[in-house]
Amino acid sequence: MVDTAFEKSKALFVRRWGEMAASWGISRTMAEIHALMYIAAKPLCTDDVMAQLQVSRGNASMNLRQLLDWGLIDRVHQRGDRKEYFVAETEVWEIFETITRERRRRELQPVVDTIDQCQEMIEGCANGDLTEDVQVYRDRLNNMQDFLGTMHGLLNMVLKVKKSGLGRLAHSISRLAG
Repeated sequence: MVDTAFEKSKALFVRRWGEMAASWGISRTMAEIHALMYIAAKPLCTDDVMAQLQVSRGNASMNLRQLLDWGLIDRVHQRGDRKEYFVAETEVWEIFETITRERRRRELQPVVDTIDQCQEMIEGCANGDLTEDVQVYRDRLNNMQDFLGTMHGLLNMVLKVKKSGLGRLAHSISRLAG
């Protein structure tokens, strides 16, 4: 009974983690593998991942490589075994930091760079010669840049205060929010 409840609970956790993947901008399988590794008591090899998630070797290998690239899992050696084994980072704060940095690098920074480029492209427009369309466009780019800069600063603060200061930061923000 306990084993069945345990297995059902693990399957639910892995499935739900995979369902959230689309919100995070990653594949379902990548998230499921990460969840499986996060809850595993011992290192897993590609064969373990394939068997437990019913995925192909190619799919498992590709997603394990991506998780390695993100820094969410590491390779470990099992003495006497030629297979590659993997373990996940289990410190939740470290997982949050890694995902935040990667998403900022992969998703936020290209948008910021594009806005900067767009602003440079219209920089030559003299203020007196601006049409309403150009002025609205410039204002909207500035508003977006200000917002993204504020969010970038907030993320930096969260990462800077680390896990130990997060409660105090949340309390301060809560007081500001009333």
